[in-house]
Amino acid sequence: MTSSWKQLILLSVIGCLGGEPLLQGPVFIREPSDSTVPAGSEDKKITLHCEARGNPSPHYRWQLNGSDINLSMEHRYKLNGGNLVVMNPSRNRDAGSYQCFATNSLGTVVSRDAKLQFAYLENFKAKMRSAVSVREGQGVVLLCGPPPHSGELSYAWIFNEYPSFVEEDGRRFVSQETGHLYIAKVEPSDVGNYTCVVTSMVTTARVLGSPTPLVLRSDGVMGEYEPKIEVQFPEILPAAKGSTVKLECFALGNPIPQINWRRSDGLPFPSKIKLRKFNGVLEIPNFQQEDAGSYECIAENSRGSNVARGRLTYYAKPHWVELIKDVEIAVGDNLYWECRASGKPKASYRWLKDGEGLVLEERIQIEDGALTIANLSVADSGMFQCVAENKHGLVYSSAELKVLASAPDFSQTPMKKLVRVQVGSQVGLECRPRASPRALASWRKDDAVMRDDGRISFLRDGGLNIANVTKADAGAYTCVAENQFGKANGTTRVVVTEPTRITLAPSNMDVSVGESVVLPCQVRHDPLLEARFTWYVNGALADFSKGGAHFEEVGGSSSGDLMIRNIQLQHSGEYVCVAQTAVDSVSSAADLIVRGSPGPPENVRVDEITDTTAQLSWKEGSDNHSPVTSYSVQARTPYSVGWQTATTVPEALDGDAHTATVVELSPWVEYEFRVVASNRIGGGEPSLPSEKVRTEEAAPEAPPSEISGGGGSRSELVITWDPVPEELQNGEGFGYVVAFRPLGVTTWIQTVVTSPDAPRYVFRNESIVPFSLYEVKVGVYNNKGEGPFSPVTTVFSAEEEPTVAPSQVSANSLSSSEIEVSWTAIPWKLSNGHLLGYEVRYWTSGREESASTVTVAASATSATLRGLRSNLAYLAAVRAYNSAGTGPFSAAANATTRKAPPSQPPGNVVWNATDTKVLLNWEQVRAMENESEVTGYKVFYRTSSENSVQVLNTNKTSAELLLPIKDDYIIEVKATTEGGDGASSEQIRIPRLSNTDARGSTIAISNVHPVSSCVPIVLLVIVKALW
Repeated sequence: MTSSWKQLILLSVIGCLGGEPLLQGPVFIREPSDSTVPAGSEDKKITLHCEARGNPSPHYRWQLNGSDINLSMEHRYKLNGGNLVVMNPSRNRDAGSYQCFATNSLGTVVSRDAKLQFAYLENFKAKMRSAVSVREGQGVVLLCGPPPHSGELSYAWIFNEYPSFVEEDGRRFVSQETGHLYIAKVEPSDVGNYTCVVTSMVTTARVLGSPTPLVLRSDGVMGEYEPKIEVQFPEILPAAKGSTVKLECFALGNPIPQINWRRSDGLPFPSKIKLRKFNGVLEIPNFQQEDAGSYECIAENSRGSNVARGRLTYYAKPHWVELIKDVEIAVGDNLYWECRASGKPKASYRWLKDGEGLVLEERIQIEDGALTIANLSVADSGMFQCVAENKHGLVYSSAELKVLASAPDFSQTPMKKLVRVQVGSQVGLECRPRASPRALASWRKDDAVMRDDGRISFLRDGGLNIANVTKADAGAYTCVAENQFGKANGTTRVVVTEPTRITLAPSNMDVSVGESVVLPCQVRHDPLLEARFTWYVNGALADFSKGGAHFEEVGGSSSGDLMIRNIQLQHSGEYVCVAQTAVDSVSSAADLIVRGSPGPPENVRVDEITDTTAQLSWKEGSDNHSPVTSYSVQARTPYSVGWQTATTVPEALDGDAHTATVVELSPWVEYEFRVVASNRIGGGEPSLPSEKVRTEEAAPEAPPSEISGGGGSRSELVITWDPVPEELQNGEGFGYVVAFRPLGVTTWIQTVVTSPDAPRYVFRNESIVPFSLYEVKVGVYNNKGEGPFSPVTTVFSAEEEPTVAPSQVSANSLSSSEIEVSWTAIPWKLSNGHLLGYEVRYWTSGREESASTVTVAASATSATLRGLRSNLAYLAAVRAYNSAGTGPFSAAANATTRKAPPSQPPGNVVWNATDTKVLLNWEQVRAMENESEVTGYKVFYRTSSENSVQVLNTNKTSAELLLPIKDDYIIEVKATTEGGDGASSEQIRIPRLSNTDARGSTIAISNVHPVSSCVPIVLLVIVKALW
């Protein structure tokens, strides 16, 4: 008894200090379960699992068939944690019922029973089976008689030799209950040897019996007879909840009987029931109580019928409805512990304490599963298990009983340090220390003992209640808690404050979208308290983070005004301001109505459509608190730029209108319509578009524009126009009517162009006079009829191409890459049309097929051919052309391009400069045999700050430039020839002079040679070009 008191005191101290984890009795995490293993398997050990949690950690022991397993004596057993490992298991020694016990200092729990079974299948006895002799048409049963075994079996039969197995059908049936083979009506093909094959479903072992010969008797054929049921289920068959039930039924007979099933009560079978093996097996999966009852198997043929009956009874192992739970209860109290389980038959109950049956006495009683223990003592603590059982099984429920004995302690449930309460209200002070048994409480205010006087009352749970609080009730309240094990106290200070009141409340407001408003909320509160303001919009807390662009709290410590900027429609609703202190809270509500432009009209529909009108209807959308004053209709087509305002009848649609007729539409065009509502705030969002509709067809009304023409080949009249856009074609089958006549003729010639996209028509006739005037007009038509013609305009017929070639054609070489071709213009009259120009065709000798061409204007009588190869003979011919075509070529003229200019640049250019002139000298350029002879030199010079280049021509190899050297100069020298300018010398930069004399060269200063100051200057040219 002393150790139990110490344990309980230690448990209480640990729990109060919150240090080490609380002590806990063992609770199973994993329990052993039934197991069937093959006998004599190669696995030399079997493990039965058991694991429990608890503090301290549990230790384990096991029982086999109710007797303890002595692990120290039985070396074939060992513990692995809580698991029991059976070494070299034997079916004779180790089969049975096992239980695991888990124990720590707080008690013991026992696991459910776990049955260990060994499955085996022995061989058939070596014994010959007698032949079975039957007549054809007779039924027969071949017996199997399985050998000794344990575990579930399956049966099959071999006919004559393996692997020829008997196939089951309506005539043959193998019972999985008995293993026998049933043949309803023997046929000559059935004669042979039959061998029963038995297979263990656990070990997969297979054994074969001795063959049974089946022979036909020679005394005739069996006549027809009514069915005889040979395979049937028991008269009463218990079935477990949730199991799969299989009922077998098979009959012998001639003709072969047909098997059918039904319930004796006439109820239909549920969909889950399956018929298998040609109706020989009725299968009921997931068996439930409603499946119980009488079942009938009916076997019938033309000679009669027979019925087998049996009853399925429902049973269920116990399963828990209410489990017991851990209980902590004070010493001296009474315990009522109930566990309830369902089962069929009804479960009975027994209780275990620490793995042993609970001993009943006067204060310990069990009634219908409920355990009562009066006047609890510490010794009653321990692990309890409620066991519910019926003949089909049992279940365990475990829980721990802790009987507590401790002095009052406020450490886990301290009293509030401070309680604020307002004048006139009611306040309750709690006093709930942990104590076993429950402590008695008394109260003091400051140093005075308190009495129950009606306004001040003591509560049964130890608390204190003060009604109609006054300022005098402020102070320190101490609760003194006491039981037989000690006492403790706790104190709460009560502060009494004035109530909070609203001095300026928000009021109802009516505003328009875009305005800004302030909803006031100001209070007067006790100076000892702080007020916190909260706003609710339509019952939801106002989110200032999401609504930051609109919502802002303004004001001081006693003000929670709400500013709403740029107010929107969604801000309409009820606004509630809540002012809350640590003691109380007050609130006030106001309605905010936001008026805005209307919402979009709804259900816009086209009710009727013609070629130019559409009848629309719609429903009014939200008016957003401002009545609709007018509507407008907009239309859109594939050809319009966005939505356009449509013309309606009536032209002005007031706010009560819900229909309108849209007019001035184009025929045969696909339209969409939408409606926009307006009120005094402004125009709203447009409605969703109507469905697309197409106006009806009509004859076209718009002729093509830009009628013109001219050009073409001889004997052609070309007429052109801009095609009519699709939106103006007014219907299918659109085309053009082209009418024309010579100027001065009264009769029109007409033709039809069927393509709506055609932009021209060409009339060909040898009688057409070249370049003569015609009057033309173009009309339109479609499937609905003809439309108007365009205004009449005049067009020239095609011109006549030139008939003569240019004369006096000559060619003259200009350089190594250019030849000039000249000619005399052909005679041409304005009445023949417009001469467009001349074409010059040129080629090298023998290469006319790769000739090139250049064209020039009609006013030109020469052309320069550029980009030619040097020192090569070219031929050139010229012809005139106009819009009708080209004339004949002239006779070819020829010229040879000059040799190329020298590739060698002037070398060793030296210079000598003073403040007014530059003297230059360079080496002579000598042309090669295939290059043009040098005829002179060009000196190109400019200042570094300018782009204009000046050129000096000379026939010497020296030059004098009269230049003021006030800036840097850039100079180059080229040789000149009949073939053009040669390669340029290296660029020379002459710097601005800082003294009176300077000199330099393109190679070295030492190579400078002075030149005469009287070098003749041939030509000075300024070239405006970029260098």
